[in-house]
Amino acid sequence: MSTTTCTDFTLLSEAEVALAKEILVENELFGATTRVAYLGLEDPQDHQPGRHVRIMTLDKLENTPQDIVVNLTEKSVVSVIDLDPAQVGQMPVLLEEFEMVESILSNDAQWAAALAKRNLTPAQVRVAPLSAGVYHDEYPEESGRRILRGLAFRQDFAEDSAWAHPVDGLVVYIDTIAQKVDQLLDLQIVPIPETHGNYTDPELTGPTRTTQKPIEITQPDGVSFEVTDDNHVEWEKWSLDIGFDMREGLVLYNIAFDDKGTQRRILDRASIAEMVVPYGDPSPVRSWQNYFDTGEYLIGRLANSLELGCDCLGEIHYISPVVTDADGHAQKITNGICMHEEDASILSKHADDWSGVKYTRRNRRLVISFFTTVGNYDYGFYWYLYLDGTIEFEAKATGIVFTSAMLDERFASEMAPGLGAPFHQHIFGARLDFALDDGPSRVIEEEAVRLPISKENPRGNAFTRSHTVLATEKQAVRENNPTAGRTWIITNPESKNYLGKPVGYKLMSQGLPTLLAAEGSSIHQRAQFASKALWVTQRDTAHRYPTGDFVNQNPGGNGIGSWIEDDKNIDSEEVSLWHTFALTHFPRTEDWPMMPVDTVGFTIRPEGFFDRSPVLDVPAPMQHGCCSTKESDGCCGSGN
Repeated sequence: MSTTTCTDFTLLSEAEVALAKEILVENELFGATTRVAYLGLEDPQDHQPGRHVRIMTLDKLENTPQDIVVNLTEKSVVSVIDLDPAQVGQMPVLLEEFEMVESILSNDAQWAAALAKRNLTPAQVRVAPLSAGVYHDEYPEESGRRILRGLAFRQDFAEDSAWAHPVDGLVVYIDTIAQKVDQLLDLQIVPIPETHGNYTDPELTGPTRTTQKPIEITQPDGVSFEVTDDNHVEWEKWSLDIGFDMREGLVLYNIAFDDKGTQRRILDRASIAEMVVPYGDPSPVRSWQNYFDTGEYLIGRLANSLELGCDCLGEIHYISPVVTDADGHAQKITNGICMHEEDASILSKHADDWSGVKYTRRNRRLVISFFTTVGNYDYGFYWYLYLDGTIEFEAKATGIVFTSAMLDERFASEMAPGLGAPFHQHIFGARLDFALDDGPSRVIEEEAVRLPISKENPRGNAFTRSHTVLATEKQAVRENNPTAGRTWIITNPESKNYLGKPVGYKLMSQGLPTLLAAEGSSIHQRAQFASKALWVTQRDTAHRYPTGDFVNQNPGGNGIGSWIEDDKNIDSEEVSLWHTFALTHFPRTEDWPMMPVDTVGFTIRPEGFFDRSPVLDVPAPMQHGCCSTKESDGCCGSGN
């Protein structure tokens, strides 16, 4: 199978990170007080030769951010943009600011006094350093300043889960540039929950189960995929390039499928370009809680090093991406990306009474994944490629629910006596740059239509479907409609299948609620992408993230809503699809003290892209002497 790549998609290396910093220093763009908030490869472009790196910096004393692009190949500075925090907001949260919050509070008399009223000392309390959001109507003095907000939790000993003991009624605002408390709101003294939250303590877990027999996953002949040094992947009929970014995490490029010897492009690029977690408790302690885990905290930077047998099972190929710390030093995330193939149940099956042919084929999928930890929550990002040309994404949410005292059951669930967990959402924004057969795109909305009883439909059994072309960017701002089975078909009107129909792929949403916060709210303005299930825009290299480039303390208005103001034509153009999908979490007692995985995602599958089933050449599963063309006793009679 030949490769379709024509530009360099190799992951950023440690040497390149060092070179990028060297270029900054040589051009007097990195001094003693400079901090790197983001560093990542720009997407390769044919008209822009060389490896380009984008770097977001700020001065930790003056809070003067810059947006810089350097050419690693030519060892030169391409552009420098001086940013105004009052206009664009702040650079992403720095990891060092997490520790800074508790350090500042440990020496603050006002904080100590507030804790003393609760019979606590600063040494007993952990403080979650949380992005501030934007509430300039209430706090105009925060404009242009770098603010974090903090909520407190009592920790009784080193291994104690502090999330079990929220110190409610108290919130602190911290200026991380001035390194001082900006404001402390001591609203009420609330009893601290005393529930047990230590999820590995035998007192809570009871005896460990002894009923599980080992499950061994082996591939004695090795894996079926090949990965080159530049992370180009060939598996079955699939071909793609794997990228990684400290903001987005996994990015998949040049996704193509071999159809009768021809490499057919499906997607130029696929990623989860934003993620936001808005909370629904209106109390003044928590009404500001909403976190852009991608744009503010950088989920790629927070990726886990994965362990065989724990995070990944089977014959695993690992990739170790490189990110940077605030000093501009390379940080390798060892085994940060996991790739393996796994059985995926039945692919196709039929036992024909007339011919006597018994047919069963098993499906399998290539899994490309990483896990990231953002404070109390952990998220898995899983891309699946299937034998039949289907692509699926699944987000796995687990970890520990954010807790509060149980005060108002309208906005929180009681997890344990006196312990609450506010209602919230986990909202993901996928960016899908379609390029079916390397051509333009037309987006068609499909719905099921129930037909009334009529002369044409006398028995009332008929139903049909409607197709609506979404011709402009504003027409393509769409809601889910599960009752009509609403889906979106992306076609290439210039490429036809053997029936003369445009080739296509269908985006299938799970149809769950999107952003529930009110229109006009701060979070609605900042996370406008999350308010709709679908947006389609003309392809633009400057449009990377649906929230805009700068999210932290940005009031909104720079993202996808502003992109579509001119209502550009998207019919038969190069487009980007932006799909929103979300978990709405009303926490349950079973989510405490450790939440089992909850999942959400979407599927894109061929819709007239192939002239016939692309999996007729999949061999029968003969490993156990199974699946002959005639029925035999016990053949393929178990499993799913």
